[in-house]
Amino acid sequence: MLTILLLGLTALPGPAAAGEPLNGEQFDRYTQGRTLFYGFGGAMYGVERYLPGRRVIWSFLDGKCQEGSWYEDAGQICFLYQDRDDPQCWSFELTPDGLTARFENDPAATELYEAEEIGEEMLCYGPDVGV
Repeated sequence: MLTILLLGLTALPGPAAAGEPLNGEQFDRYTQGRTLFYGFGGAMYGVERYLPGRRVIWSFLDGKCQEGSWYEDAGQICFLYQDRDDPQCWSFELTPDGLTARFENDPAATELYEAEEIGEEMLCYGPDVGV
């Protein structure tokens, strides 16, 4: 009976093994409804809020927020933002410390990591208003 239960559990779709890129379903399950802060080289890099329907809001922590959406393409998670026409594609892995993201799956490119909970909220200021 225990063997059957264990075999059944291994058939359930779960997170990818360490070092394995997340597919779209796994990424969505991990991120949806969360706001994640990302670090790069020991410093804070940005924050992204993951909404239903594969929608996102990104900020470089400067109060300027960009709405966008994401989709899976060739094993990468690609983001399209309101002010850009070119997709930003990343491979995501789930590690014991959280997500890591490698730009265009290139080991020599930018690699972000999920920062620990820093107790801050995502701030989005309104559009610039002038006279």
